[in-house]
Amino acid sequence: MSKVTILKTSPGTAIEDYNRLMHLADCENFLPKENKTIIKLNLSWSLYYPACSTPPWQLEGVLKALRNDSYKDVIAVENQTVVTHPWKGAYYNKWLPILNSHGVKFQPLTDVEWVPYKPKTEMLAMYDIFGEILIPKIFVGSNIIHLPTLKTHGHTTTTGAMKDAFGGLIPKYRHHAHKRIHKILVDLLAIQKEIHNGIFAVMDGCVCGNGAGPRTMEPFIGNVILASEDQVAIDAVAAKIMGFEPLEIDYIEMAHDRGLGIGDIKQVEIIGMDEKEFEKLNFCFKVKKSPIIEGDQILRTKTVNINWLHRLLFYSPAFKTFIFASEFYHDWFWYPLIGKRKIKQFMKSGWGELFKKYPYGEFPEYKVVKDWDPY
Repeated sequence: MSKVTILKTSPGTAIEDYNRLMHLADCENFLPKENKTIIKLNLSWSLYYPACSTPPWQLEGVLKALRNDSYKDVIAVENQTVVTHPWKGAYYNKWLPILNSHGVKFQPLTDVEWVPYKPKTEMLAMYDIFGEILIPKIFVGSNIIHLPTLKTHGHTTTTGAMKDAFGGLIPKYRHHAHKRIHKILVDLLAIQKEIHNGIFAVMDGCVCGNGAGPRTMEPFIGNVILASEDQVAIDAVAAKIMGFEPLEIDYIEMAHDRGLGIGDIKQVEIIGMDEKEFEKLNFCFKVKKSPIIEGDQILRTKTVNINWLHRLLFYSPAFKTFIFASEFYHDWFWYPLIGKRKIKQFMKSGWGELFKKYPYGEFPEYKVVKDWDPY
């Protein structure tokens, strides 16, 4: 039986609650202190939007708990996608001053060495999609802590701990995985279990995202935080809280069936919350698809058996058209016309007031990664 720890929290107690959460979840038993500990941040949008990305209080709470428990070798990482930039995201989500105050380096994965890796576990889709499997060299033998948020996702229904590895273990071409995303997530969890000495997840449900995730969502005040060493179990519990049946979500069911974790809620022990109170948690979320995600799925499905057209659309400079469309829709249309209005409303809440108290710091200087190829 796996364990998932859940606590109710508030803007005034969040930092202390994260410390208590990690201790109740026995993080020290799963994260050897002699290893490097990697904080895998979650960046779904370079701009700030509630529930999209790791919020500052989540990062601060986890880092304080680690430092209090004498974890010394700690580093924070995030990768680049065709629609996000790690340094810009670190600035707009207010991560950098928090990392600096705890003496933790922010390391974009675009600037680290990636090495070939041959998993011992049979892969469901990684070789079919990518041919060669590459992983960051710094991940080998390290601990990893995932910091996802509790939200829906147009490609995978929900997104959480397992999806957070998507940004850490695939270097450049992650969008190609969308056509077999559930199998890819299961493969990535199997790889994690081979290369990391400790795996842990701390999920923020203080502010959740409902609807067309992972970006254009309706912010929802959830006031819960979760932690577990079982990535499947924490995602299953989060799915249940959102109002979904966990084993009806493909990546959870497949990971459960392959023995990579527990996806059956009946086999998960809830710590930190009364069972009856947990059973009452149901946010009644409904997953939706943004026009960008829906268009991506239609084009990939319609062209997958037309090899020349599929390669033209997704493996050539023609793909820049889709990148531009996504940036235009999200950053220049939805965000200023709809998103800012929702953010303004959110900022009136206790969590919005807490976000405003965190400083941005100075905009970072960084080198442009010239050889980053999205195709």
